[in-house]
Order: sequence, then C-alpha cells, then structure tokens
Amino acid sequence: MNDSNGKIKSRDSKIIWGLIGVLILILTNFATYIIGTTMPIKGTRRISEATYEDLVKFNKLFIVKENLYKFYDGKIDEEALVDGAIKGMTESLKDPYTVYMNTEEFKEFNTQTEGNYVGLGLQVGVKDDKVVVIAPFEDSPAKKAGILSGDVIEKVDGKEVNGKEYEKAVAMMRGEKDTYVTLTITREGKGTFDVKVKREEITLITVTGEMVDDNIGYVQITVFDEHTDEQFNKVTADLKKKGMKAMILDLRQNPGGWLTQAINITSKFVPKDKVIVSTEDKNGNKEEYKSKGGDLIGMPLVVLTDGGTASASEIFSGAIRDYNLGTLVGENTFGKGIVQSVLYEKKYGFGDGTALKVTTSKYYTPKGENIHHKGIKPNIEVKYPKELSEKPYDKKTDPQFIKALEVIKEKVK
Repeated sequence: MNDSNGKIKSRDSKIIWGLIGVLILILTNFATYIIGTTMPIKGTRRISEATYEDLVKFNKLFIVKENLYKFYDGKIDEEALVDGAIKGMTESLKDPYTVYMNTEEFKEFNTQTEGNYVGLGLQVGVKDDKVVVIAPFEDSPAKKAGILSGDVIEKVDGKEVNGKEYEKAVAMMRGEKDTYVTLTITREGKGTFDVKVKREEITLITVTGEMVDDNIGYVQITVFDEHTDEQFNKVTADLKKKGMKAMILDLRQNPGGWLTQAINITSKFVPKDKVIVSTEDKNGNKEEYKSKGGDLIGMPLVVLTDGGTASASEIFSGAIRDYNLGTLVGENTFGKGIVQSVLYEKKYGFGDGTALKVTTSKYYTPKGENIHHKGIKPNIEVKYPKELSEKPYDKKTDPQFIKALEVIKEKVK
C-alpha cells in the first residue's frame, strides 16, 4: 500500500471515530428546548456500550466514502460529505421537524426565535407532505403581498419544495435585506400562481391591545417569542387601568413559539400549581409544567382560534378549554402536538456551530389529550369567509370577533 492510501486510511479512521462520537453523543445526552426549557433524554446507552455496535451498523457509510475516494473523478469536500450523511439520516425519519442544521442554517434558525430576522415574516408547517402557510405575521412582507393562512408553497424561486424539505424551504425564503424571492403558491379556489415578495428585517411586536367596550379589552398575540411575556404584561396592565374587566384574546394566525412564554402567559389565567401541559418521550419519561399563578385568574375570557393557531398557542387554548376558564370561538386549530429539542453544544457532540433539531416528545393538555394532527375544536364554531380574508381587515365585518364580543358581553352582565 502506498503512502497516499495510507494517509486516506488514517484520515478515514479519524473521521469514522469522530462521526461515531457525534452520533452517540446525539443519542445519549441532554437536549435544550428551542422554546427555552431543558430536560434530559433518558434511557439511552453509554458511549462505551454502543461504539462497536454502531460501527458495524453504520459500516456502509464508510464503505461508500472509501469508494468515493477511490473512484470519484472530481473534488470531494469532506465537510459536505459529513453534512450530507447526517441530513440523510434525519430526512429518512420522514419527520419534517427533525433536521440537521449546518452553521448557516442554525444561525438563521436562531435569529427567528430572538424576535427579529431578515425574511418574509411568515410561519410555515407541514400538512400532507406539503409546505403550508400557518400564518403571515402582522404587517410583514408576506402579509402585504397577500399570502394567506392555508396557502401551499409549491416552489421557492422556481425550485420545488415539499414537507420533507421543510427547513430547506424556510432557509430559501430568508436572505439579504431588500432582495426578492418568488413563491409559487396553490390556494383553494384560486389555483396555482406566483407571488414576488421583498425580504425585509422583521422586528416583531407580538402583543397589541385596545378597549372595544367600556369594560372589555381586546388583546392579540401574534407569536410567542422571547419578548411576548413582557409585552403581554404591559398591554394587559394598561388595559386594566382603562377599566378592563373581561378579555377577548385573539390567537388566530399565531403559529406558536417558546414553551416558556406560553406557560408564563397561560399562568396568568390558571390557578397556581395546576398542570398547564405535560410532555412524554418515547421512554415514558413525563414532565409536567404547572401554573405559576397570575393576576388575570377569574377574568371572563373568550379566545379566538383558527387553522393558524398552532403549537404554543394550542397549549394555551387547551388549558383554557380543559379547565373551563373561557370560551373558544372560531375554527379548529392547526394540530401540532409534538415538542422539538435542539442539540448544539460541545457536551452534545457539536460545538462547531451546527445543531440537530429533533422531535423528543409529545405534549398533552391537562386532561391528557394529544392534539397532533387533530387540533382543538372551539366551543363555538364560526367560519371566517374566504372573501373577507382577501380584503383589508375590519373588526366590524369579522364574524368571529362579532361572536366573541357577543359571548363576552353575556359573561359580564
């Protein structure tokens, strides 16, 4: 064997053991929730118990790599090989929310949870293996371009996307400020068409409020980011000073966000120490998140929901429904009842700016219901006409808001 082959063998050996270390650490260590909470992933093996077994199981990866070095007539980027192999693993799970993120993708992912980023200002999810718009954010480029909840994104700049490429589609929609992206959209009743949208810096004001009657406040939460709890406290304190004795809380088109923020805001309405939501992983490990108590307990409440009400918003809605603390008015929610964790630190086998976002558990409402793919049915169902969704919003013509106002007035008589 000549020297060059010897170098390749040596390099292969280092890469093999490095990959194994990363794979085992992913499986055995603790996870950090994207939504701000931590919990251990229990019941996995120690590295010493799994190293040889995993080497045998994943041997074909290294056989393919060796043959690429022997026969491929072109440039080989080892980092790209590793990234591609890991992405292939996550994609094989057919879970659009479990993804490996390279350095750039993880950086973009972090910016969106911090409350500002450059992009289109919309939240997407996956239904029937399609990339579907959950909701455009208020006053965002997507909203201004007329993109609606329920729109199916078929292509981004001419490149086809689907549920398996959920994170790729999100990354493609982001980019530099003042650049454009063309989305090919299919909309029920309108067919398929293109929308050109300008990327802008998205700074989110996630909570707004106003008095809609002498003693009724209207509060809208558009997303649960890291500032939402603080904004909610300020808005509701201001409305209470203005005489608010009852509240309409609008969670329509709210795609969710941080679990910690959802827990904090739900606690405002739920008596202290009552369970708001619980999670359970594949090993049966359960975690309960309990109310901290708050200053809105007992306040008459109506919650507005629709098909864009998802994830953390459904945690709030589920707790209100299960404890009968308010009335849900509107349409069935999106139905995302799973929790993702993000592995990114050195102790998890990373530390190089890459990360693994992985579905680690299901969540359950206080009465033990998992709403994944089912959503939450409102107490009073009111459809929002499609023709109104394409016009400028007006509370006076919004049948869901009108019904909510009617219901809340009955509660404060």
